[in-house]
Parts: sequence; structure tokens; C-alpha cells
Amino acid sequence: MDWSLSWTPGDDADLLAGWRLWLELSDQVWPDSSWTGTPADAIRRIRELLAVCDELERGTLTPLVQSMFLTTGAAVGLWWDDDQPLDVDRAALLHADLAVVAEHIDRVLTALAAGGGWTDLNTVRHR
Repeated sequence: MDWSLSWTPGDDADLLAGWRLWLELSDQVWPDSSWTGTPADAIRRIRELLAVCDELERGTLTPLVQSMFLTTGAAVGLWWDDDQPLDVDRAALLHADLAVVAEHIDRVLTALAAGGGWTDLNTVRHR
């Protein structure tokens, strides 16, 4: 999906929620060293991020949060309960789904940073 994303906080509460969302989304999206090798475990972090998004959805953040649910829905729906080890073909499919999610999260982070005045931090994050 091609999302044109921007964000302007409406008040201090929006700014604080946006900062928290930026911090949460800045954390690792890809599986870390504790990954069990199953698709369900790879999707676990995305599901955790969606829970945070649900908690923070308010005011001007609503469009960004809704975009997260729309963009991640297919990957979560396909993989959340798949506890089978990956073969090469399924690993490629999972990787492609995670790449779509990671790309969208990067766009959300950029929109949050621009609206919140944290573009310098967002630039450092890309190094």
C-alpha cells in the first residue's frame, strides 16, 4: 500500500502519545536472537506493536494508527498461529511480508518525527 503520511499533534497529549509511539516503533521490528524460527514468533513483535498502537490511538494519531492495522493485517492474519518451522519458500514469503511492515513503519516513524520535531533523532536512527 502506498500511504501518504503526515502528522501534526493537536495538543500536548497528542505530542506525548506520538513520542511514545515513535519510541515503540523505533524498536526492532525484525525478529531478534530469541526468535524460535517460526512465523508466529516472528509476527509476535508486530502484534505487540499493534497492541501499543491500539492503546495510543487518539486524536491526530488515529490515521497513523489505523494505517498500521491496515498494513500489517495480512501478515498477522497469515502467520500469527503458524508454529511450523520455515522452509526456504515460506521463509522468503515471511521475509517479504515483514519487509512490507518494516517499510510502512519507517514511513510512520518519519511522519511522527516530522510532526513532533524529532527529525534529527529519526536521521540518527537510520545510521
